[in-house]
Order: sequence, then structure tokens, then C-alpha cells
Amino acid sequence: MGLKDRIRLRIAQEAARMMAEEGIHNHWAARRKAAVRLGVETTRNLPRAEEIDAALIDYHKLYRPSAQALHIARLRKLAIEAMRFLEAFSPLLVGAVWEGSAGKFSPVTLHLFPNAPEDVIRKLLDARIPLEEKSHVVAVGVERPTGYPALVFYVDDTPMELLLFPPYMKGRSLKRKGGRLPGCSLKELLDVIRSS
Repeated sequence: MGLKDRIRLRIAQEAARMMAEEGIHNHWAARRKAAVRLGVETTRNLPRAEEIDAALIDYHKLYRPSAQALHIARLRKLAIEAMRFLEAFSPLLVGAVWEGSAGKFSPVTLHLFPNAPEDVIRKLLDARIPLEEKSHVVAVGVERPTGYPALVFYVDDTPMELLLFPPYMKGRSLKRKGGRLPGCSLKELLDVIRSS
């Protein structure tokens, strides 16, 4: 492994540690802070989000092996409850909970495909769930990144992040900077849990 690759790996490892221990959710912010902390001045060779996620999985295997499995199981149970509640909006579980790299600060992230964002807001408000409205930026295919609505609420101090997309985007390759966001349906998540 060359010097550049070793530096890139070290930045990924430090970014993963910071995400796990300090609650940084954003890959870009974590890798930037890690590079500064390690005294790396160039930003041309920073690790991709996938590399940080792999380092995060390794971090949890090394420092929290038994606790991590219980933590992921708990978060996936919360995801199942939320996906059942929001089933009318074709929810997909994405991100760290699905990939198994979620730390104590990680949100449960769902992609929803309502006819209108107000449909989801109404469902949550009718159930007396306090929520916060936000937005998120996602690139679809080769299109320029676009802003979409997002909602956040909490279940027992765990953030539930709902990213809202129009129905026509269901099944399209949704990406954030750093690569594709894989995800699973409720049925796929239940199948994974049954088989493990």
C-alpha cells in the first residue's frame, strides 16, 4: 500500500471513529475534520463515503462487537415499526442501520414516496408525533443534486429521518455525494432478520 493509500485509510479510520464517538452524521464533515486533525492539508485524496462506512463497520467490530449486534437489532426493530406505520408511502430503509454500521448517534433513515409531502406530515400529526421539517439534497442518476423535503422525529432518543421523494422516483438510483444509497423494503428487512 502506497503512502497516499495509507493516508486515505487513516483519514477514513479517524472519520469513522469521530462518527461513532462524537456523533458526526455527515461523511463530508467527518472526513474534513479527520484530515485537519491528522494534519493532512490536501483535500484531493480524501476517502469516499463507502470507505468511511467500511472503516465504521471495522470500528464497531473491534470496539463494540457484542453491543453492536444488539444496537443494530434494536434500530432495525424501530425501523420495522416505522415502516409498518408508513407502509402507504412505500418506505425503504437506507443508510447505516441497513448497512450495519450505525453507531449510538445514527438516525434510522427511511426513503418515502408520498403523492405529496403533506400526506406524511398529516399522518404523523394525526398520530400526535412531534416532527421537525428539514430538507436534503440528493442526486438522481446523472441529474444535478436537487433538494427534497425531510422530516425528523424521535423515538426514545433515536432520530427517525424521513426523506421524501415524489412517487415517480421509486426504484431510481438515488445517490448522495460518495455513491449510491442501497436500501431495502419492509419485506426484505424482515427476510434478513429471519435469516440471521
